[in-house]
Amino acid sequence: MTSARERPTLEAVARRAGVSRATVSRVVNGSTTVAEPIQEAVRQAVRELGYVPNLAARSLVTQRTDSIALILPESATRVFSDDQFFPSIVRGVSQELEAADKQLVLIMAGSAASYDRVERYTTGRHVDGVMFASIHGVDPLPGTLARIGIPVVCSGRPMGRGTPPVPYVDVDSVGGAAKAVRHLLDGGRQRIATIAGPQDMVAGVDRLAGYRDELKGSRRRSIVANGDFTRESGAVAMRQLLDDDPSLDAVFVASDLMAHGALRTLREAGRRVPDDVAVVGFDDVEIARYTDPPLTTVRQPIIDIGREMVRQLLRIARGEEVEEALILPTELVIRETA
Repeated sequence: MTSARERPTLEAVARRAGVSRATVSRVVNGSTTVAEPIQEAVRQAVRELGYVPNLAARSLVTQRTDSIALILPESATRVFSDDQFFPSIVRGVSQELEAADKQLVLIMAGSAASYDRVERYTTGRHVDGVMFASIHGVDPLPGTLARIGIPVVCSGRPMGRGTPPVPYVDVDSVGGAAKAVRHLLDGGRQRIATIAGPQDMVAGVDRLAGYRDELKGSRRRSIVANGDFTRESGAVAMRQLLDDDPSLDAVFVASDLMAHGALRTLREAGRRVPDDVAVVGFDDVEIARYTDPPLTTVRQPIIDIGREMVRQLLRIARGEEVEEALILPTELVIRETA
């Protein structure tokens, strides 16, 4: 019997199962080339002895860590804010990785110094693949990792497309924004403004493009203020819009959290929603159901984005071909603000 102080070894498992050490190693590392009766004998010996694989040694042999990184180039304050976007992404990623028996490594990199550290970590092959969400500007790291053979997937179309192209999962932000504006036009609104997202992020760029495209077809002019997807920026941008065009009667806001801030400003300015000003957001995070009044918004399937990122990444890791772009649909959710 093995002493409580002794850690069972591969050799001990091999003796108990009546096979070679090499056979035990293949079974423990997931090989399918060993006959099923022998695999079962090894598994039984593992259970009886309480053998736990040495993960560091196994990774040297298999060149796998069974860990996948999700990189969020944001501060912890932003990631754990109450808009629920990032927690929903993490939830989708976690669910899919758990089903695949992989470990999630969550990395937040809200500063240049922390991002340098992330680059050293990921290029050092401490993980088997990397996912990026909330990329700002032209980020060379996804392309760098892809060139050295590390599987990479992004949430959102990478800006400044490089070589090789990096696969991404996104939603139809242009079409979703156009749906929002069309709803406002169909409701008889004449002066439709927008609070756009940051223009160093593809979501901000695409939602502004969808707004402008739909307005152009109706021969109405654009009225634009910019935010950064935070509640306070939405409140500030709404004040700017009211100063610039006091007669506006509708606003499409590029995120629900900014829309929440905009509703506060409208209330403070004595504007009734939706009687005086109609409001449509984007995301359909939890807060949209609890604004006053409840927010009409464009729903994007945030949890599914996380799940599909993992599925694409695992296909790449298996050597399978994947489409460069996987675009998920959006849906207009009608509530009481428009």
